[in-house]
Amino acid sequence: MAESSKPTLSHVATDGSARMVDVADKAETSRVAVAKGSVFMSDEARHQVLQASIAKGNVIDTARIAGILAAKKTADLIPLCHPLAIDHVEIRIDPTETGLDIEASVRCQGRTGVEMEALTAVSVAALTIYDMVKAVDKTMVISDIRLASKHGGKSGSFVRERE
Repeated sequence: MAESSKPTLSHVATDGSARMVDVADKAETSRVAVAKGSVFMSDEARHQVLQASIAKGNVIDTARIAGILAAKKTADLIPLCHPLAIDHVEIRIDPTETGLDIEASVRCQGRTGVEMEALTAVSVAALTIYDMVKAVDKTMVISDIRLASKHGGKSGSFVRERE
């Protein structure tokens, strides 16, 4: 690959310092991103979560709300993210044989994507689950947080294989 055709990091200035990308001249387009992750836990912890018998309250509902709030606050948490007017956030938390799967879908009309908002939503939902269930199972594992797909913007669509 020729030197001039190497991809550049958009958050790095020519002097190597971190910078926020200027999106002022970009067109507003519909942006959608979906992120996923998992929380693995013991059978007993999973049973208590599904029976809503965890002492701190309803784990799934609380984690869903935490994920939505996190998506809305991403620019406050990730230093170079733009604050976005998010149109919709949906958090799904589904039981599996080994714990819970989390999926966040985020949508907006904007000049930059919502990948970080979806990833942050999944991360905070998973951390909320851990916080609420740790008295029952300190061995839980938060795993496989990833971007599953994104649509919109100059770079077009991305769909992770095997999603």
